[in-house]
Amino acid sequence: MSATPGSSDSTPPVQPAAVPNWMPNNEQAAALQKEWLQRHAELWQAMLQTKPGEPAAPQVRPEAGDRRFDHPAWAESPVYDYVRQAYLLNAGYLKQLAEAASVPEGLARNRLRFATRQYVDAMAPSNFAASNPEFIKTALETQGESITRGIQNLIGDLHKGRITMTDEAQFEVGRNLAITPGAVVFENEVMQLIQYSPLTEKVAKRPFVMVPPCINKYYILDLQPENSFVRYAVEQGHTVFLVSWRNVRPEQGHLTWDDYLDHGPLTAFEVAREICGTEQVNALGFCVGGTIVSSALAVAKARGDDPAASLTLLTTLLDFSDSGEIGYFVDEAAVVAREQSLGRGGILPGRELSSVFSSLRANDLIWQYVVGNYLKGNKPTPFDLLYWNSDSTNLPGPFLAWYLRNLYLENNLRVPGKLEMGTAKEGRVKVDLGRVDMPVFILATREDHIVPWKTSYLGRGLLGGKTTFVLGASGHIAGVINPAAKNKRSHWINEAETANPEEWFDTATEVKGSWWPRWAEWLKAYTDGEVAARGRLGSATYAPGEPAPGRYVKERAE
Repeated sequence: MSATPGSSDSTPPVQPAAVPNWMPNNEQAAALQKEWLQRHAELWQAMLQTKPGEPAAPQVRPEAGDRRFDHPAWAESPVYDYVRQAYLLNAGYLKQLAEAASVPEGLARNRLRFATRQYVDAMAPSNFAASNPEFIKTALETQGESITRGIQNLIGDLHKGRITMTDEAQFEVGRNLAITPGAVVFENEVMQLIQYSPLTEKVAKRPFVMVPPCINKYYILDLQPENSFVRYAVEQGHTVFLVSWRNVRPEQGHLTWDDYLDHGPLTAFEVAREICGTEQVNALGFCVGGTIVSSALAVAKARGDDPAASLTLLTTLLDFSDSGEIGYFVDEAAVVAREQSLGRGGILPGRELSSVFSSLRANDLIWQYVVGNYLKGNKPTPFDLLYWNSDSTNLPGPFLAWYLRNLYLENNLRVPGKLEMGTAKEGRVKVDLGRVDMPVFILATREDHIVPWKTSYLGRGLLGGKTTFVLGASGHIAGVINPAAKNKRSHWINEAETANPEEWFDTATEVKGSWWPRWAEWLKAYTDGEVAARGRLGSATYAPGEPAPGRYVKERAE
């Protein structure tokens, strides 16, 4: 062996670069690569053999529901047809590599899948002007006007700091959104409490208090009259109260989880009971609002109070063992970073929250609008739900840091006595969800990517009361906002109380139509009879103030 100047024969040979620990083993990688190359060769041959003017027989097709390449322009040109099919082959190959990776099942593997999907979605040829025939076709048809409009749309969104998903000029909170009649009867630093005007001659004696999520605006439950869950509840003869969380500013950056419990639902229960002259309310929580209201009821029980006769939980996590795709963003390092930056004060901007949620469905909530708004120069169509989706909210740092640490990361809420909650003024207590022993109606949705339905189901085993579980079709929002009048989709029911969600589903019965009437019938058992509808809102102690929807919900995060 010859030696080069300055070297010695004892120098160890250069080792090949180490294969990253997430890569599949050499044999798996070689097999996948061989198949990938073979399919590319077949695709290329098919393109070469295609006669001029005739579309090539597709060698690879998009997954069901993928509409990115539906436009005829993709098939009219063999070049673009090849581009889209080559992309689909590459996307499938990368996803196969991720599945074959030497990564254990759990958070690490799910993160790899998520990151692969994000990369694959971002690199689609439909997202780029040079490789999207729809961009060229539209530009030619409009004589370049679409390019001008697209640039204007991009500049406008850069000023906003977010992608425009709907024609925002068509909506306004208080004008055609959140217009169920009512008034604010109480407010504090954390929330405004709205009482809604009756729409029936008689009402349930026991009031109904709704606690929406604080990570977005409450009017997802009160969009327009035809799809308003709030209005539906009022029409069923309930005196409805609703917590409208404040869109916090830096001045509220000190607020904690305990502040939200004591000054949110627990205060709302107290006000509603005084106004209606009852000992108890019927309560509802949606998403994190359900986690908050369940925690608040556990605090009340530990203090010797029993404010709720029944509880409705919509797409709620109490056990966070599988927290869905949101959990991919939460690990020890991420939580420590939030604790250090925001744990003692400050706010998480709503824009950041909105970006996280949009990334969970990037093709639907990001790239679709990049193509439509910027490449084609289109103006998005009016859609109330997407207007709400863009109306983001800020979160106080101490609240967020506690929530991430104790629920998402350590899953402490399911452990009786592990967590101490409540403000010092009202009294801190150790909580046990097993003491939340009133009847509970739990709704989860089958395609929910934020609150996996099987994890939501596990809440049945934590609560102390009799639970009724219903599984709705569709996702986190569309599955909940499923108006009875339209009676679309379906839901699954089963009286079995098995601890295993898969066993429950295997023997469940699918029922066509909205779950709303089923819930309304269930709630009738806990109304404590009927009384004449009250002639005025509020009481001598809690006089009605500004009309619904109040000013808190109108505050923008920007």
